[in-house]
Amino acid sequence: MIQSIKRVLFSVMVVISLLTACAPAAPAATQDPALVQQLVEQSVALTVAAQTVQTLEAQALIPAATNTPLPTQTEAAPALPTATPFVIVPPTNTAVVVSNSGGGFPVVKPDYDCTVTVQKPLDNAVFKPNKDFDINWTIVNTGTKNIRAGTDLKYYSGPEMTAVTMIELPLLKPGEQYKVLLDAKSPKKEGLQVMTWMVEGQLCFTHIAIEVSAN
Repeated sequence: MIQSIKRVLFSVMVVISLLTACAPAAPAATQDPALVQQLVEQSVALTVAAQTVQTLEAQALIPAATNTPLPTQTEAAPALPTATPFVIVPPTNTAVVVSNSGGGFPVVKPDYDCTVTVQKPLDNAVFKPNKDFDINWTIVNTGTKNIRAGTDLKYYSGPEMTAVTMIELPLLKPGEQYKVLLDAKSPKKEGLQVMTWMVEGQLCFTHIAIEVSAN
């Protein structure tokens, strides 16, 4: 089964590579935003699938547990049942109801979540190969609990356009934001280039999608 998953992943990556190679490069043309989003989602999905294959391979190396029968107990005089104390634990809340939607359904915010409110350069920005540029992201804690200090924002997939591949976020309380500034360089390869980064725990993703053209 693992080999089948690998073959499917390899076939998907080959098809995506062929489609990217066959796309004509035009210096002034811009990519459809839907295509950019599709490429970002495909890049993330392929990385997650590859990690799943590695996990399955690691699990296959773990020997299966065997059931060992317990030794039989000698007969003893029946004992009277004793009362077993128990504690009723109230359920913990994993989400907070913020408001009601127009249809009457509650809108729920997760405990841990984030979003990116600022992303520069914008999608489809055109750069020459090996051109220096700046990356600007603003990460906002949109969950109901703190994002702990030291949580990693790290490179996830696509061409590496930065020398730094991981930074640590400070403590972010709900609603607080953190601005990320990175030095970057466009790839040598022409065409649409998409790099994705992820906040540890897959709380949220951010990306850079630029058009590289020598013209």
